Amino acid sequence: MQNNLKEKINSILPQTQCGKCEFSGCEPYAEAISEGKADINQCPPGGKSGILKIAKLLKVDYKPLNERYGIEKPKEIAIIEEDKCIGCTLCILACPVDAILGASKNMHTVITEECTGCELCIAPCPVDCIKMIPLDFEDDEITKRKKSDLARKRYEFKKQRMIRDKNKAKANRVTSEEKKQAIANAMARIKKG
Repeated sequence: MQNNLKEKINSILPQTQCGKCEFSGCEPYAEAISEGKADINQCPPGGKSGILKIAKLLKVDYKPLNERYGIEKPKEIAIIEEDKCIGCTLCILACPVDAILGASKNMHTVITEECTGCELCIAPCPVDCIKMIPLDFEDDEITKRKKSDLARKRYEFKKQRMIRDKNKAKANRVTSEEKKQAIANAMARIKKG
């Protein structure tokens, strides 16, 4: 039952994965709400609309957004001033939904349709070439839900990829003892002639 409630709350959240609620993403925040460990009004990107939906789901009174976590504002997306980009890849690593393309020492760009507006790419940029720009239109509820669902899938995919990459790196890591043994074995082969 608790897991089902968490999932329902998570499906209401905007899936920006921004951490403004002080949780590592929308799912942990949803879990905390479902367990009574977080309040319903900690999500600036979800704003009043999201708080109202969660309050209705939980059959509790609406509470205005707690400004400790930020303020509600129109949807924004990141853009990279490409002529200033040095290709450090820090923004790529920071983006929770893989909405930034580029390679080391090459210019990067944001896939605007995929950007959730989380702002997590701004702080790590050493040359301050990432700006947030407001969108000049508001999506309808169906489009918002579709974009949130896609962002959630992209976030989950990135999380799984990061786990796979970490496990692969761990499996390929050679310990210093293994290196010493490999060198000793090679030296023994050389001495045998």
